[in-house]
Parts: sequence; C-alpha cells; structure tokens
Amino acid sequence: MRKVLTLTLAATATFGLFSTTPATATPADLPKEIYGGTWAAGHVQGMAIDQRKGFMYFSFTNLLVKTDLKGNPVGSVTGFTGHLGDLDFNAQDGRVYGSLEYKAQESFYIAIFDVDRITSMNMDAQTTDVVKTVYLKEVVADYVADMNGDGKFDGNIANTPDHRYGCSGIDGVSFGPAFGKKHGKQKLTVAYGIYSNVDRQDNDYQVLLQYDIQQWKKYERPLTESAPHTSGPEHTDGKYFAYTGNTTYGVQNLEYDEHTGNWMMAVYKGKKPQFPNYSFFMVDGSAQPRKGDIVGQPRPEQGDLLTLAPGGLQHDASGVRGWEFTGEYGLISLGGGRYYVSKAGTVTEGGVTKQTGTAQLYRWTGQTPTPFERVG
Repeated sequence: MRKVLTLTLAATATFGLFSTTPATATPADLPKEIYGGTWAAGHVQGMAIDQRKGFMYFSFTNLLVKTDLKGNPVGSVTGFTGHLGDLDFNAQDGRVYGSLEYKAQESFYIAIFDVDRITSMNMDAQTTDVVKTVYLKEVVADYVADMNGDGKFDGNIANTPDHRYGCSGIDGVSFGPAFGKKHGKQKLTVAYGIYSNVDRQDNDYQVLLQYDIQQWKKYERPLTESAPHTSGPEHTDGKYFAYTGNTTYGVQNLEYDEHTGNWMMAVYKGKKPQFPNYSFFMVDGSAQPRKGDIVGQPRPEQGDLLTLAPGGLQHDASGVRGWEFTGEYGLISLGGGRYYVSKAGTVTEGGVTKQTGTAQLYRWTGQTPTPFERVG
C-alpha cells in the first residue's frame, strides 16, 4: 500500500506565500541560510542548488521540496515509498539527480527530476511525469550477492556475510570529472551505502561508481513502484575503492569540489575500534587510480584504488586520513571555497514530530580537525 505523505500547513505558514520568481545568485551574494521547511516526512538527506535560476532542492527521504533562495516553497514531489537520498544538480541538462532505493524490491535507481516542471505542491512522483529513473545493475548485483554460498540471500540486514563489500544500496551522488583529472567530461559518481558490521573485514572501503550519462536518455523510464523496471546501463564507466574503514551506511553525501580539486565524502561514523572512524573524508582528485589488492575479500581481488587527500587527521595504524565535520545531511560546493551544509532538526506540532532542513553557508579553511567555518 502506498504511503500517503501529508505536508504540514504550519510549514506553509512559516514560508508565507509561494514564490515562483527566481533570483540569480553567485557564491559571493548567496544568503547565509535557506530554510527548507517543516515536513511530516523523513529527515533531510541531501540538497542541490540551481544558482542560475535561483532554486534550492531538499530531499526529505520520501519527499522532494523546491524553494527559492529566500526559502519560499515553489513545489514538491511526493509519493515515494522508497528512500530518496543525496541530490546533485546537473548544469548541463538543468535537472536534479538523486539516489533512490527500493531494497525490498532489490531495485536501485538514479531518480532524475525535470525540475522546471515542479511548479506546485504535492506533485505525485508516479503520475505527473516529473521523475524519470535509471536502474543501476552493478549495485543490484553487489547488494544481492550470496557471499557465503549457502544458496540464499539474507535480505536487508547488516548481520550477514552477504552483500558484496557490505553493499546496502546507494546514497551519495555528485557530478565531477573522472578520478585523477581536474577538468573534462562531467560524469555522475554514485557512492554505495555500506552496512555497519564490525565482524567482517571486506566492508572497509567506500565504493564509488562513475557513469558517463550522455546516452542515458534511452534508459530513462517513469517511476512505477508496483512494477519496478530494470532499464539501465549494463556496465559502469569505472568502479573505485577508497579505504576509510567501515562506516555506517557508507557515503551519505558526496560532492566534487573544484576549489580543492577533491571529492568530499560525509558519513555517519563507523564503529570498528581498529579505525579512527572520522565523519568526513576526501579523495585526492588529482591522484590517478591505481590497481591494487582490495583487502579483506573472501577471495583475492584487485580493483582501482583511490587516494585519500593529504591533510587533516592521520591514523597511523590504519593509514586512514580524514576530518571531523557534519556534512552527512547535505553538502553543496558553491565555488570559490563556499559551501552549503544542511542542518537537520525536528519540531513537534500537535503531538506530531516533523522534520526540518536548513542550508547554512560555510567557507573552506583547510584547518584540522574541521576544514570549514560557518559564514556569519
């Protein structure tokens, strides 16, 4: 049975009148805060911005909200029973891309929002033609992998040897160049969710897939939850591994940052005592991937290994480098060393707990242990 999502009238009152007039903004004059509203939905998962047209997009797990840069709501997309995660704006086609999971159906998609069509509240994801989806076969294969060879898949649980690399699906998404390059064709990079499991050694990497989406139009299909489709690319354009130690549900927010030239990965901290369990990592975007052993696998395996960026905190025993920062609810690189970081919260109205999300402006400092500072 489909979940019916109720948007709060209180949130509408907080915003005031709906606005449809965009306000073009550059990193220098963006507001220090953009309020994403108060919603009877899941917690905020990610954000995206269209600076040219002046719109923000917030993912609230089963709801997409579109606002102007003053925080006035412009529209929303409802009706998801899956998990809508991290978002990114594709400047080349003007659409928003997000991770979308249906674990019970063993289906993982990139959701592609035609955001110019989002002009009113409560637009249904399946009937209003604002969402297309592309199936990720590589993710499904790793998610359903029977790693112990007992002939059965154990399903959506962490306490199992199944799920190759500990894959729990996907979350972080970002556009950026191929690893090892600062410029060039923009590819869509998708990060695995990774189950938290301290009793296995084959789940200590962040797994990142890169796709050239130039030909993806042929795969795009409407979202039909009752009959999930399997239209998607047969292969990735690269599968990469970043050694960080196990984290809780992998890369929550992924962002390529032109200012540092690095790939930023915000996570929920891991729990293995042999690792430092930082909350923020960066992949060195200038370092070429190198072939090497993927340690801890049941059978010897090699893959394309990524290098963690220099700086930050160094854990000598594991060789892991990272920082401490709370970017797991939303992270946007705005250019020029400016960023929006999502602050998640809750309010209780009429005995009902509702979720909030606020984009707050930060600047890059490169300091240790936290490389950002709040603007204002």
